[in-house]
Amino acid sequence: MAQKREVWGTKIGLVLAMAGNAIGLGNFLRFPVQAAQNGGGAFMIPYIISFILLGIPVMWIEWTIGRHGGKYNHGSLPGMFDVMWKNKLAKYFGMLGLFTSSIILIYYTYLESWSLGFSFLTLFKDYYGLQDLSHMSHYLQSYQGMNNQYFGSIWYAYGFLLVTFFLNFYFLRKGISKGIEKLALFGVPLLLLFGIILVIRVITLGTPDPINHPEQTVMNGFAYLWNPDFSKLGSARVWLAAAGQIFFTLSIGMGTLSAYASYLKEKDDIALGGLATGSLNEFTEVILGGSIAIPIAVAFFGVGTTQEIANGGAFNLGFVSMPIIFQQLPIGNFIGFLWFFLLFIAGITSSVAMALPVISFLQEQFDLTREKATTVVGIIAFIAINFVVFFFKYGFLDELDYWSGTFALVIVALLEVIIFAWIFGIKKGWQELHNGAKINIPKSYYYIIKYITPMFLIILLVVWTIQDAFPTLLMEGKEAENIPYLWGARIFMVLIAIALTIMIRKAWKRNYLRKNEVK
Repeated sequence: MAQKREVWGTKIGLVLAMAGNAIGLGNFLRFPVQAAQNGGGAFMIPYIISFILLGIPVMWIEWTIGRHGGKYNHGSLPGMFDVMWKNKLAKYFGMLGLFTSSIILIYYTYLESWSLGFSFLTLFKDYYGLQDLSHMSHYLQSYQGMNNQYFGSIWYAYGFLLVTFFLNFYFLRKGISKGIEKLALFGVPLLLLFGIILVIRVITLGTPDPINHPEQTVMNGFAYLWNPDFSKLGSARVWLAAAGQIFFTLSIGMGTLSAYASYLKEKDDIALGGLATGSLNEFTEVILGGSIAIPIAVAFFGVGTTQEIANGGAFNLGFVSMPIIFQQLPIGNFIGFLWFFLLFIAGITSSVAMALPVISFLQEQFDLTREKATTVVGIIAFIAINFVVFFFKYGFLDELDYWSGTFALVIVALLEVIIFAWIFGIKKGWQELHNGAKINIPKSYYYIIKYITPMFLIILLVVWTIQDAFPTLLMEGKEAENIPYLWGARIFMVLIAIALTIMIRKAWKRNYLRKNEVK
């Protein structure tokens, strides 16, 4: 017997849940680093172009695909593709949506747990006394289990992982309106409040050491981040970085927006809802995310050292430089707690969305209750996450992140656009998008969605494959001791993909037999 589908309780809850899905660790850690590395203010040119031609169209497409699929009791891409494209292969293309969200959930939950751990380590001043980047870097590595200099084992970090994992699946078991929506109604406003408090504190810092380093000011930090280096606009890598950041920041290409949209009512406004979600995410990323980590790092370390930190990656910025700064601020342990807890909230509102597609799939295709489906996914995800934890130092997580969290996202988005605009048909898609809409989307987007967005994605995929995918596939520059673990990560992903494919095949065979029995 088909279960009655849940719906969102309130419109504001829907928008905040969608925004929480999009707003994640990348808004506060990845974005400022990408901007700093790729031309500062000049980076915003390809970033805005990518947002207009890629981010907004794909986001609207995912909302439309999701709401349309929800009418047929589908909350994941296999079913959604199947009702839009009457082809036996459609559901298997949809498997990639389940694959990306499932793999990303596995490692993202671990990254998210670092934020929770560091929020309490900061509050109780555990690392206080470590005043240079080298010692703080070793402290982070020790927490990650790469050495035992400050933590005797990985079990301290593992404890925070268990808490993070429990909280994720607690909200998921509660369902859409009683779980995910309530988390968003509480978490997203709190995240924004913490972000605004931190931005105000950064702006009021001025010059921390006016006698010895008068040039190290917060304003110089903003200048470093936003002064445009137009010479970098000729680099394809900068455009790739900008487009890649749009994928990360809007959570497109993994089927989570579609899963959320499947619980909408038929006349719910997705045109305005999608625009509101994207706008809230961009405010959080550009205004809040761009005003905390980089400006404060320049004020304390100077431009040169901040460049080195940024080149070292997002986690060096957030988990190495920031803890040193907190030690030099009045009530810095409390400010640091706000920073890391902000990251944790941003993480958990995203990770619950990553688990939803496969939970919905199990509910709808195998008639499991929400509780049973969540338990099954939780057990499998927990077993899988241990590979990430214990093989982290060998690059296991990075390998998962590249293929599922970077490359596969572009493929899924391209499939969504082609099926929506060319197979389902742009005319029908455009009508579906405007069904219940309170705004008229500019007609130009009709042609952008049909022609420009898929061409943008194809170019992106081709260049990305040539520049990054082939070298990564061949493991160029990888340490010999890590190669077996990287192959292990690839085998792990292949097995997940095979398992999902088999589940889809069984589900459709089961449903076919049931329909014939009814006849």
